[in-house]
Amino acid sequence: MLTDPVIFYIFLIFTGAAVLATLALYARQSLLVVYILLGVVLGPSVLGLVSDPEIIREISHIGIMFLLFLLGVNLAPQKLLLMLRETTLVTGISSLLFLLIGAGCALLFGFPVLESVIIGAAMMFSSTIIGLKLLPTTVLHHHHTGEIIISILLMQDIIAILILMLLPAEWRMAWPVLEIIQLVLSLFGLIAFAFIFERFILIKLIQRFDRIQEYIFLMAIGWCLGMAELASFIGLSAEIGAFIAGIVLATNPISLFIGESLKPLRDFFLIIFFFALGASFDLVMIEEVWLPAMIIAVLALVLKPYIFKWLLSYSGEPGSVSMEVGVRLGQISEFSLLIAVLALELGVISQKASYLIQLSTLLTFLVSSYLIVMRYPSPIAISDRLRRD
Repeated sequence: MLTDPVIFYIFLIFTGAAVLATLALYARQSLLVVYILLGVVLGPSVLGLVSDPEIIREISHIGIMFLLFLLGVNLAPQKLLLMLRETTLVTGISSLLFLLIGAGCALLFGFPVLESVIIGAAMMFSSTIIGLKLLPTTVLHHHHTGEIIISILLMQDIIAILILMLLPAEWRMAWPVLEIIQLVLSLFGLIAFAFIFERFILIKLIQRFDRIQEYIFLMAIGWCLGMAELASFIGLSAEIGAFIAGIVLATNPISLFIGESLKPLRDFFLIIFFFALGASFDLVMIEEVWLPAMIIAVLALVLKPYIFKWLLSYSGEPGSVSMEVGVRLGQISEFSLLIAVLALELGVISQKASYLIQLSTLLTFLVSSYLIVMRYPSPIAISDRLRRD
């Protein structure tokens, strides 16, 4: 084995992914499923070649930051506000329904009320990674379908971040008002700082040296990761910081170059993300929670598409668009994994409840990504007819 475990792990990930991806394409299977299954096989639960998935997981989160940064770069602030206003009601009603469905299912299996509520909360969200990664770039940036998906995911992310912030809160009152005020002030403070810094410092530097592409590339990465780190420092998520960093650049023509130049870097880290998801999966937990996890996963996969379809159709969207959005958002989110891990570390939920959330999420990741790749256009579709970059 190589002396540096990180180098060895990256070798395993990309060599193994290249081999299995070749086989998967011949077998007409989803590449995202390949990355997750490779992580399961090489992780501690099977072969144990990746004995410390936490190292890989920390690296992989950079991919989520770049994904949201590039999303922001292609989304003007005025357009974002319009989209959020249009989908607030859809996101709010659907989140409440998913919460009730997940919590009710957990209660039926004997989980305590608080654990059931957190399990239900984990079911509220759809995967930002799958929702955006499997959207063709043309749809993501220029089509109404992409706009709907982006706005719903952003509203869900805000709710998820609120839950993540409130988990360690001291619930002395019926509703932790101080924590909510802190969240709002931190968010608006970060947005104000980003716009001021971008206008008076960042853009002036970019305009001064815009002929040097390597400098623009470095500034984009530094700006993205710097805002992510600042967001984490003031109590928000790094992903929100990266998204705001992208939003403030969206009105500048340089955003087009940044969007194209960072896409390969984004894909590099996202492959690591899906591998880490599989590698952190503990097969021992299946015996304890397989039945409720299967039921919650099936409920998410079956009900989410139709609930989104019904709500979007009611708000005036065409039936075909509503159904496609519902299928693309018909899984549980990576934010649910964060909720499961953090709640377990804080002692809010038991290990069994945490495993239930993790297994349900992983199952929906596998099935949902497969359904999307087989049914709708995506950059990694196995059919030439559906492949769109």
